Amino acid sequence: MTIAIIGPGAVGTTIAAEIKKVLPETQLIGRYDKTMSYFPENTTHRFDIEVTSYDRVKQLFDVIIIAVKTHQLDSVIKQLSTIAHKDSLIILAQNGYGQVERIPYPNVFQAVVYISGQKINHQIKHFRDYQLYIQDNTLTRQFKNEIIGSKLNVTLEPNIEMKIWYKLLVNLGINSITALVHQPTKVLQYPHMTELCRHILADGVQVAYSEGIYFNETIIGDIMNIYAGYPNEMGTSVYYDVMNGNPLEIDAIQGYIYRRARYHQLKTPYLDTVYTFLSAYHLKYKHS
Repeated sequence: MTIAIIGPGAVGTTIAAEIKKVLPETQLIGRYDKTMSYFPENTTHRFDIEVTSYDRVKQLFDVIIIAVKTHQLDSVIKQLSTIAHKDSLIILAQNGYGQVERIPYPNVFQAVVYISGQKINHQIKHFRDYQLYIQDNTLTRQFKNEIIGSKLNVTLEPNIEMKIWYKLLVNLGINSITALVHQPTKVLQYPHMTELCRHILADGVQVAYSEGIYFNETIIGDIMNIYAGYPNEMGTSVYYDVMNGNPLEIDAIQGYIYRRARYHQLKTPYLDTVYTFLSAYHLKYKHS
């Protein structure tokens, strides 16, 4: 398989770095030619990864992993005809949900991604995890077999919806809190912030139930335990976007859950408040 990763951010660069270990011709694609300095697993060990601009790519790929922010997806879709063939496997390695139908190709799958890292200019600091969950399919099985030997852990799911909603909830709580108060994950050391986070998650769980996604009754505590394991200074994707004055991914995370809540006519006061504030941030940065 020929493989391309679009988006030289923390997730895309981490995926490219690992796949290149077993398939060296794998390409990391971005808007411009540049070199990313990659530091795996929060170490000082560094190696460089070249980014190729769209206009210098001269081949079609069997697998294309899209790892850009969801609000950048429109620009990627415009480029797909130059790098994808009709049978390409396209994997969305993005936060959120509701984007698959926007891709005009038959073999498109939403991945659930657990890769934590931070991009500062042309440097990527990878914190932890190399996990992708993808719907089980003939093409995704072939992809998984191709990258054996890398640290990338691809788990194939018979029904990906549960994993997607679980990650939506994980993103909903910690992304919302860190972005709103402009602090990394250590903010949950304050009991009132922990309680607020639980209320936001409870609204999200209510929406999931209405969508036919039934979690164990310990789901909120389980997610809070995940947060407790994060390094104190680790941020989240929406936190970093707020701090850097970038548009936010809220339409695919908070916004997606909010819209499903409205569809089911649910009362979700904490989700509504979070979405209102973050929407104001998004509009400000989108037009600045």
